[in-house]
Amino acid sequence: MKKTVVIILLLVAGIFCSSQLAPPTAEKIEKELTIHGHTRIDPYYWLQERENPKVLEYLKAEKKYTDSVLKQTGIDILQEKLYNEIVRRLKQEDTSVPCLLNGYYYYIRYEPDKEYPIYCRKKESPGEKEEVLLDVNEPAREYAYYHVPNIYVSGDNNLMAFGVDTVSRRKYTIHVKDLGSGKLLEEAIPNTTGGVAWANDGRTFFYTTKAENLRPYKIKKHIIGSPVNTDAEIFNEVDNTFNTYIYRSRSGKYLMICSYSTLSSEYRFLDVHHPGGEFKVLQPREKNLEYSAEHLGNSFLIRTNWNAKNFRLMATPEDRTTKENWTEVIPHRDDVFLQGFLVFNDFLVSVERKGGLTFPVIFKWEDKSIHTLAFDEGAYTVYIPTAPESGADYWAYNPTIDTDILRFQYSSLTTPKSVFDYNMKTHTRTLLKQDEVKGDFKPADYVTERRFAEVRDGTRVPISLVYRKGMEKNGENPLLLEAYGAYGSSLDDEFNPARLSLLDRGFVYAIAHIRGGQEMGRQWYEDGKLLKKKNTFTDFIDCALYLIDEKFTNPGKLFALGGSAGGLLMSATANMRPDLFKGIIAEVPWTDVVTCMLDDTVPLTSSEWDEWGNPVNKEYYDYMLSYSPYDNVEAKDYPALLVTTGLHDSQVQYWDPAKWVAKLRDKKTDDNLLLFQINMDAGHSGSSGRFRQYKDYALEYAFMLNLLKME
Repeated sequence: MKKTVVIILLLVAGIFCSSQLAPPTAEKIEKELTIHGHTRIDPYYWLQERENPKVLEYLKAEKKYTDSVLKQTGIDILQEKLYNEIVRRLKQEDTSVPCLLNGYYYYIRYEPDKEYPIYCRKKESPGEKEEVLLDVNEPAREYAYYHVPNIYVSGDNNLMAFGVDTVSRRKYTIHVKDLGSGKLLEEAIPNTTGGVAWANDGRTFFYTTKAENLRPYKIKKHIIGSPVNTDAEIFNEVDNTFNTYIYRSRSGKYLMICSYSTLSSEYRFLDVHHPGGEFKVLQPREKNLEYSAEHLGNSFLIRTNWNAKNFRLMATPEDRTTKENWTEVIPHRDDVFLQGFLVFNDFLVSVERKGGLTFPVIFKWEDKSIHTLAFDEGAYTVYIPTAPESGADYWAYNPTIDTDILRFQYSSLTTPKSVFDYNMKTHTRTLLKQDEVKGDFKPADYVTERRFAEVRDGTRVPISLVYRKGMEKNGENPLLLEAYGAYGSSLDDEFNPARLSLLDRGFVYAIAHIRGGQEMGRQWYEDGKLLKKKNTFTDFIDCALYLIDEKFTNPGKLFALGGSAGGLLMSATANMRPDLFKGIIAEVPWTDVVTCMLDDTVPLTSSEWDEWGNPVNKEYYDYMLSYSPYDNVEAKDYPALLVTTGLHDSQVQYWDPAKWVAKLRDKKTDDNLLLFQINMDAGHSGSSGRFRQYKDYALEYAFMLNLLKME
């Protein structure tokens, strides 16, 4: 009798579990989308209706299903184990390297078990007490998501502006704090990018507001104490293919407005002592003319692609700024990409790329001498903020122009993030801090390699690898291959303490530096965009085949990872070579390329026609349609898939992955896992907070280990 009861209970439990594991089915409501005499039928277009209650209901059903699968498979337990393992490696109490600016040392510190930074400063004199400028942990208690990207202190050290996003939509409200009294002022400026540029009067700052489609398009001026609704509009970028922002030159003399699109840019400048004046155009915009500008002495220094595919550096007098007045400082070179530059009174730092690696080159103004900052490892990352909008990072890097010290960050696949000061005069290098990895981590226990895979058109694509010493190249190793390949953004070899959880379990980790990035120069980018975009996908596939041929792994143990435009890569790869991978992790993937690029109300669309093409043009329409992952889902077997999104994503709208998952559920012919992890409280970058981000890593690792039946 007892045996019968047990059998019945097990049967009931099995029925219950199977019903719990049934994936949701999205309703099909056919919508015809016609252009160029061609009609596409989109059955899941309705998922784009953000305010439709049925949409939220469906997303919650997907989340419930994923939570159920994680529980039934034990992935949730493994995720928690991995999360705890990763967090144990992190230093709980930590402080950044102090940086001296205008009589104060600025730094960030973290306290044990707290998610958010505490912004602090001390006066330059010895023995001064710490002044807490902003403890982000306090206001963040009331929100599921909370992000303060930066702080901006006025030149007289009395006021501090900072932006806050509580939704993860990248729409920041600017607040102002009186550092003397410690009180917040009444100012609250919504719908901004979060950054400000102070004028020299200590009462005026400029900021950027966003349009409905989240495009940064207006520069406004705020005077402390005045009503926000009376803020003067200084500049309106009316071309919807351009974005805009404002910053202070490193010399401290000018406020600079930059307008930029994918292929063109334009700068304006105004003396910081005269915030009521008119901005002057440095060089009027021209199609296919890109430039960036900094000020030094009586000149502007300009990095430009004018007659220089890999960019060159020019100089021009501040009273004659148009390009016919530009003179060459650093010439164009076919084999060197000029990535950026940083000006000092006595030195110029040129950040250059050659052979896929970054080399800071130091020029001395006085005697024109040149030397290169070299590194021992074969693959690494050097971070020197050179973009003007990075200038507010003053607690870490190069805030002042009158110094012989260059501060930079160094990292590799085996070397934790390290901050150095380099004396450009004496050529001496000082390690100020290296991130501590708790436990028994030793860099010497791991091996890094830089390989080159010859892809189908004969191009040699770099691949960076790291694995634990002693690994045998017998084709039986699990391997995670990551790539991005878009916007000219290079995916460099950085250390990640979470990754040790894979390496110590026998994984090989690899980065494919595919076309669409800029690792190998400007042509590398141009060969992976517009009507050459498919090179990005085939490069990735051919790199995977190379790693299999070289006995690093096999298709039964090979995984792929990419996010955003890298998620497009993942979803396109899933369509093109589903047989090549055991599993694919697509983070916030952009999948519905054609529909998105035809809708300029969607964030980023209008500003990216030069990146992907405008499908109003039939040539681009046909080409994009040939690879658009959502449009090319077929009735066939796919590998196991983990797809992530954030409900409030400002870059890739939640419906892109949602529609792709719905179509896959309807079409695919396999029984492999298809998990759709939706963060209902976050956006493009996932959860806020120092530790919460590792929940995402732990889930992805648990997903792979579960498929391999590994602990």
